[in-house]
Order: sequence, then structure tokens, then C-alpha cells
Amino acid sequence: MSKINLQPLHDRVIVKAAEAEEKTKGGIILPDTVKEKPIEGTVQAVGTGKVTEGGKVLPLTVKVGDKVLYGKYSGTEITVSGVEYLIMRESDIFAIIN
Repeated sequence: MSKINLQPLHDRVIVKAAEAEEKTKGGIILPDTVKEKPIEGTVQAVGTGKVTEGGKVLPLTVKVGDKVLYGKYSGTEITVSGVEYLIMRESDIFAIIN
């Protein structure tokens, strides 16, 4: 895993999406137009935490290197040094894959 030169703020995380499936389970090769958006990825960077109305910082649950599941249309796509990432709030992440 390479280090990303980008630091998310507050409760945001940067995720590198897993590669979309190239073939179906039956062996049919899928063209780019019908590939499903991945809902799984690896956390690359995390913010400092969510700031409450009282000014207290609540640390994030996810950490760099965690494999996570997130909503199909979650986050904003960004490109850094030619690599595509998603930046999203921690609340857009549904689960950590053990």
C-alpha cells in the first residue's frame, strides 16, 4: 500500500476501491459498461475525528489499512497522482471486513 499525499479533514476517510469484477462466476467477460461499481475498498487515510457541537473531537473507528464495505454511490471520486480514490464520511462506511 503506497502512502497517499492527502490528509482528509474531520470525519472523512479516503478509500481505494477494490477492482470491479472482470468476469461473472460463469466465466463471461464483462465489458466496462456493465461492470458493477465496487462496494468494497481499503482505507488509505483518515481524518482527525468528528467535532461535536461542544468542540470535543470523537476519534474515528476505521483506521488506515482496514478493508471496508460502503454504499454503492458513496463518496466523491478523486484522482491523486493518477490513482483513483473515494473520499467519504465515516458514516458512509457500513462495516469493517475482518
